[in-house]
Amino acid sequence: MNHRNGFNPLSRTTAHRRAMSRNMVTSLFRYERITTTKSKALEVRKSAEKLITRAKEDTVHNRREAAKFIQDEKILNKLFTEIGPRMKERNGGYTRVLKLGYRQGDAADVVILELVDYKLDADKSEEKPAKKAESKAKKPAAKDAGSDAKSKKAATKKASEKKEEAPAN
Repeated sequence: MNHRNGFNPLSRTTAHRRAMSRNMVTSLFRYERITTTKSKALEVRKSAEKLITRAKEDTVHNRREAAKFIQDEKILNKLFTEIGPRMKERNGGYTRVLKLGYRQGDAADVVILELVDYKLDADKSEEKPAKKAESKAKKPAAKDAGSDAKSKKAATKKASEKKEEAPAN
């Protein structure tokens, strides 16, 4: 029996596993939601939750410890300025794993790993069509005004042509 076996090596070398973990944690903090296999998600979740716990208190030491793991400075800043303060009231459990099913090629369990307070972009997508509808309503009015101006110009041209033709007779 493998009681208390520390981690899942994921059939990778140490360097590959460490690089993959860092990249996945960085992507999780960047997009706040990633799709991966269940075993990878459970491993990434451990390091992500430890980093979020550090980010709840913004000190130089915590930033340097997190910077050892997260190479991207923008994401590190986002972790300490946005994600950490959002999780201030939580005592753990910052991530959630949602099952999607099985992957077509190798039947691996596919899951979504996301931050607990992640919100879908459904609200934004509802606002966009409303804005499009408003802009579409405004555009035909603008086209009508433009066509009215064009018709007035055409009428004045015809009138001026008739006046020019009339004295010539």
